[in-house]
Formats: sequence, C-alpha cells, structure tokens
Amino acid sequence: MAERLEIRLAGSGGQGVILAGVVLAEAAGIHEGREVAQTQSYGPEARGGAARAEVVISDGEIDYPKAMQPDILLCLSQRACDAYVFDLKPDGTILVDAELVQHLPTTRAVALPFARLAREQVGEVLMANMVALGALAALTGVVSLKSLEAAVQTRVPQGHRKKALAALEVGALAAREHLAQKETYRPTESDADPL
Repeated sequence: MAERLEIRLAGSGGQGVILAGVVLAEAAGIHEGREVAQTQSYGPEARGGAARAEVVISDGEIDYPKAMQPDILLCLSQRACDAYVFDLKPDGTILVDAELVQHLPTTRAVALPFARLAREQVGEVLMANMVALGALAALTGVVSLKSLEAAVQTRVPQGHRKKALAALEVGALAAREHLAQKETYRPTESDADPL
C-alpha cells in the first residue's frame, strides 16, 4: 500500500491559505513527481471567513482526494485551530501562527510568529502564508524548499514572487532555529511536573 500523507492548511479568507495549498501541491506533484490531490473550501466572505486547503500526497494512486485525518495541520487563526485540531492524527504535527493562535490545543504544537516574521523581515504581512509554507517544509520534510521555490515561480503573480521567495526562506530559517533549540534543550529537575 502506498504511503498517504494528508495536510490541511486553515485560516481566514485573505490570508492566502488557498494559494499556499496550490503551491504545496504543485511542489509535490510537478516538481517532485508524486501523486497529489488538492482541494479547497472557503466561505462566501471575501475576507475574514473560513478558508481551508487540503493536500493529499502519495507515492501511489489516490483513491479519495480529501484529508480525512490530517498528518499535518497548519493553522493561521484561532478559529481554524479550534475547528480542525480534533481531526488531526494522534501523532500528527500541528503548526500555528504564534500571534494569531493564543490557545494551543496541545503542548506539542509548534508555534512560530508567521505574520510578524512576514511583516518585519519580508515587509509584507500578506506573505505570512509563504513564511508558514517554508516553515512547514523545513519542519516536516514533506517537500523540499527548492520545489516550493519552483512552484512559487509559476503560481505567485510576478509582482509578488521576490517577496514570496524571501518569505519561504524566512519561514524555513525560523523552523530550523526552532528545531536547533529543541535539540539543545535538556530538561532539568525544575522542569519536572511537581505532581
């Protein structure tokens, strides 16, 4: 049986969740030669409503195109996190925007400040979706950064490509720094649960 990997990207309308899903799907399918299905849904509101993109990646044929129990969940809003965290596989990875998701559903959630990094390092808060995508790739290895960059070249409008590519790098660097800190952290007795 072929390995099936389900990824759900969720947030609010206007955050670029759908574009991030399309870029991720193209990176995996066209640039890495894997089988991919990408679906999306969003509310009737132009901005602020719920938005969700799902990407299913497999080495073999995909018999159902939607994520049933995601392996990876990326949330760019508290509302999205609250709505979809219960679908995540028990050993799944959850990645959230540290500023926009205040109430983490689990201690194993990785919280990185995507919107702040986009604003401060890329100069465009609307690039938070690409920062998150770069971080997702670096944390999970689901696709390479090179494949994401190639997909950005065809899917992101030309006037925004340079910032989108920079945002991918910013996100990947933030994720690598997070992983490095996690590897060097050694629990002490004072970290132990007193109960």
